[in-house]
Formats: sequence, C-alpha cells, structure tokens
Amino acid sequence: MENKPKFRPNPNLKLMDQVREVLRYHHYAYRTEQTYCQWILRYIHYFGGKTHPRLLGEKDIESFLSHLANEGKVSASTQRQALNALFK
Repeated sequence: MENKPKFRPNPNLKLMDQVREVLRYHHYAYRTEQTYCQWILRYIHYFGGKTHPRLLGEKDIESFLSHLANEGKVSASTQRQALNALFK
C-alpha cells in the first residue's frame, strides 16, 4: 500500500473555509458539510465565540456534548453527529 501524505487545508483560509475544503476533499455530501459546519459553529459559540477550537480540548468537547444532552435534550445519535463534526 502506498503512503499518501495526509491532506492539509490551505492555512491562509479562515477556519470554516478550511473545514469545507477538507470535507469536499473527502467527498462528503453537501448537506453533511452544512450540518457539520453548523455543529462546529454551535461548539464555538458555546464557549463564547472568542476561543479558537484548536485551543479547546477533550474536556471542552465533553462539556459541550453534556450540554446538548442535558439542556438541549438531544438524542444519542444527535450527540454522535456533533462529535463526528468536531473530529473531522
């Protein structure tokens, strides 16, 4: 099996443009791209909108997912979708 270098988005782009670039590179459906971007924006706004996600860690993701479950009353599959959006 050949060793392909990992795709890196253009670092000169804004965060959400980089996210879209990665999702398009991996051929995600347009609707999935929209949904994942919405989850990422909700995650950023949950922490006040001032902190870059790169600076947030595992505990912050757990806090956000717990908030979704407790305050938002979302299902496990919805939490899973949010988690996938944050790790792609």
